[in-house]
Amino acid sequence: MPRQISYRWRLRELMAARGMFTVAELMPHLAERGITLSSSQVHRLVSGTPERLSLPVLATLCDILDCTPADLITTSAQNLPARRAAGEEAPINLAARRPKRVRLTPEA
Repeated sequence: MPRQISYRWRLRELMAARGMFTVAELMPHLAERGITLSSSQVHRLVSGTPERLSLPVLATLCDILDCTPADLITTSAQNLPARRAAGEEAPINLAARRPKRVRLTPEA
């Protein structure tokens, strides 16, 4: 059965829990650990959900926030409904296929 995996990026929440509310507060912590990112890159990291993240950046964020990767990224999975196989018979809704009768009214 196919499964859909989703995740939630919680960097902003964990920063707030540790008293960091702006990108400017996070940047010096990154720099002192050897991670040099521009302010716009850090802003995107904090405000959005990254599609890709390097392991050194992930490890540094975990060190700064004193957390684990599982704290930063929460995952969930759910089963998707099975798709019909080709040629498999499905119930036909005749009401949806039947055309509706047109009613003509005289023009004024």
